[in-house]
Amino acid sequence: MRMMAEQSTAFIYENIVKPVLFRFPPDDVHSAMLRMASSVGRSNVLTWGFSRVFTTRHPMLAQTVAGVRFRSPVGVSAGFDKNAETVRVMHSLGYGFMTVGSVTARPCAGNPKPWFHRHPEDKSLSVHVGLANLGSSDVLRTLERNAVYFEGDNFPVILSVAKTNNPETVSSEAAVEDYLTSLRRIKKSSAVQLVELNISCPNTYGGEPFTSPGLLEELLRGVDALKLAQPIFVKMPVNMKWEQFDGLLQVIVRHAVAGVTISNLVKDPKLLAHGRAEGVRGGMSGLPTQKVSNDLIAKTYKKYGKKLDIIGVGGVFTAEDAYAKIRRGAKVVALVTGLIYNGPQLGAQVQRGLVKLLRRDGFSSIEEAVGADIHSTLYTSNNE
Repeated sequence: MRMMAEQSTAFIYENIVKPVLFRFPPDDVHSAMLRMASSVGRSNVLTWGFSRVFTTRHPMLAQTVAGVRFRSPVGVSAGFDKNAETVRVMHSLGYGFMTVGSVTARPCAGNPKPWFHRHPEDKSLSVHVGLANLGSSDVLRTLERNAVYFEGDNFPVILSVAKTNNPETVSSEAAVEDYLTSLRRIKKSSAVQLVELNISCPNTYGGEPFTSPGLLEELLRGVDALKLAQPIFVKMPVNMKWEQFDGLLQVIVRHAVAGVTISNLVKDPKLLAHGRAEGVRGGMSGLPTQKVSNDLIAKTYKKYGKKLDIIGVGGVFTAEDAYAKIRRGAKVVALVTGLIYNGPQLGAQVQRGLVKLLRRDGFSSIEEAVGADIHSTLYTSNNE
């Protein structure tokens, strides 16, 4: 029954819903989808029905990451839902976790619209939102109202935190305090199970200051002092050479950080095989991020796999895409663009596919597959 529902939903989305949606500007569609998902999430009948159809509770997929139990390794990444409007419906669609945000200490209107531009041939979006959100206080209140629906279900909520996108946070001192203000609010909340520090949003005043080792050290010293109960992950940039990326990891492992999210949007329009129209702004999501994300996951796991857990993000459209990240070292994976291009049932389809791939390769759990490609390479090189 579940497989038929997934296949039917995928067919209807691909052949009926998406062609209609893609006739309209992506900013309008995104806003409408958030409103609709929020309304569906308020219906106990609809969320119960979706859960019955789409939620897979397969024991092979459950695992513990940074001390937090996940029912599934397939979740929704930050960027889709800035204000926690869709968490209930994403839970009912079977996703294993959700990252909300990024949120900031103060409400933020974001950059001038348009925020999104589609690149269908490349399965990508140009994203230029600029951290629009209602502020961490408001978003936490929303999460706390909904926390009862996920209690005991191993569906962790990750709250992604960034600095407010305005001129007042350009200095490093003001930017650090902006992060810490949101984190102090999170410290008082039981509705957030993990925290993601977004140091790599490319569309803000002052750029990405905390992608330099010295300023990242300053930020993480302040975070350490708060002694949060929630595990901390750092959302990493993708637009740098490994030596620079590794320099940030060397700072991160000196602090109370459980893991890293790899990675954020890419900047180079040349990664779009079919090009980008002049005047389109923002970083690019989806397929153009896939290879660089996978490469950074593998290198990070090889060097820091015993010290840092990895959330893999970038170009997940199939179970094979998710599995590639897991075999390179990601413990869980998160998607956004795949949901837009493939439909809301994608999480359930990926999970079903992962079970088949694990069985094919002789693994009894998702944990056994994490880093399998790296372990295999190390074994081969050590025995040649």
